[in-house]
Amino acid sequence: MPVNEFLVLWLSSWAAIAFFRVAPAFALRGRTLSPRITEALGYIPPAAFAALVANDLVSPGAFDAGPWPALVPWTAAAGVVAVAVKTKSMLWCCVSGIVFYIVLSLI
Repeated sequence: MPVNEFLVLWLSSWAAIAFFRVAPAFALRGRTLSPRITEALGYIPPAAFAALVANDLVSPGAFDAGPWPALVPWTAAAGVVAVAVKTKSMLWCCVSGIVFYIVLSLI
């Protein structure tokens, strides 16, 4: 891909991302959202986190390298569930998930 085409693609992608992140903030400035919408927006971070985790847990060909590499994400997820029940903190869930995954991958 020539540099000119790349720059056009990159700049247009950057402009679209910037617009879709900034435009809602300007459109909603000075307005109060209904409690129902505020509650619905609160589900976005856990849903995004769940989507990332689900992508790791359910991957095609996971058992090609053997059972243990495929079970590492499931075992780490079980540890994260225990941390989530205990702390109810997304930060601790992320940190513990990373630690569990690294430790289990080294075994």
